[in-house]
Amino acid sequence: MELLSNQILAGIATGAIYACMALALVMIYQAIGHLNFAQGEMAMFSTFMAWQMIQWGMPYWAAFVLTLMLSFIGGIVIERLLFRPLAKAPILTNLAGFLALFAIVSSVAGLIWDFTIKPFPSPFGASPFLGSQLISTHQAGMIGVILLVLAILFFFFRFTRIGLAMRAAAIQPESARLVGINTSWMIALGWGMAAAVGAVAGMLIAPVVFLEPNMMGGVLIYGFAAAVLGGLSSPLGAVVGGFLVGIFENLVGTYIPGAGNELKLPLALALIVIVLVVKPSGLFGHTVVRQV
Repeated sequence: MELLSNQILAGIATGAIYACMALALVMIYQAIGHLNFAQGEMAMFSTFMAWQMIQWGMPYWAAFVLTLMLSFIGGIVIERLLFRPLAKAPILTNLAGFLALFAIVSSVAGLIWDFTIKPFPSPFGASPFLGSQLISTHQAGMIGVILLVLAILFFFFRFTRIGLAMRAAAIQPESARLVGINTSWMIALGWGMAAAVGAVAGMLIAPVVFLEPNMMGGVLIYGFAAAVLGGLSSPLGAVVGGFLVGIFENLVGTYIPGAGNELKLPLALALIVIVLVVKPSGLFGHTVVRQV
């Protein structure tokens, strides 16, 4: 029973990271109708920026906040320069743009900081949380920070004018334009917020997986699985899906003897396929019907 509790708590901690990544994916998907395959690389680049600022002597939380601001601006710039001109382009053209962004960000990060593994500091430490062996202080801190981020996002989208305008632009862009909402800039703000949320995931997972240009590859796949499981049309579903995938991953690694760790990633991919076959809209998503 203690082992089960330990794995569930560890799954909640890693699931919080997947929830952040899934939420970032869903935010961009709702804005432009495409999945951002470079979301993980953008988060990795933001984490490298935070690491560099810490190396220059900046306090961790100051580097954390400044990285979020730079990531937000960077997300807007990417949308304005690359994806706004592709707004009416075919799907394959957008896909090529995402793959190009993936390759460019990864290569630039390797060119600037090289491909060697670097330790990333944790502001919470790695000691047992409140003397318990079930969860570390870093895992507890991860959960706390991400729950705070999710609460802020909930308040923003539910109770602020800009948040409501962004929701309207994502759900009914034509109607939103008719009432005077600048849907183009709402999409850009969505990109910026998705980049900042991804940066949170990168900075919190880096002390666990260590910092290098390919660090977010597996995390992105788990984020895709979480987004598909919860529903690409549902931010709440993305968050719930992230926690479920995190718990599922840890239980698989523990209770499948000899092959658990090797099966984690294939099972995440299998989960994506199963959900798409059985319920394409996900657990919380809604089916979109288009008249032709």
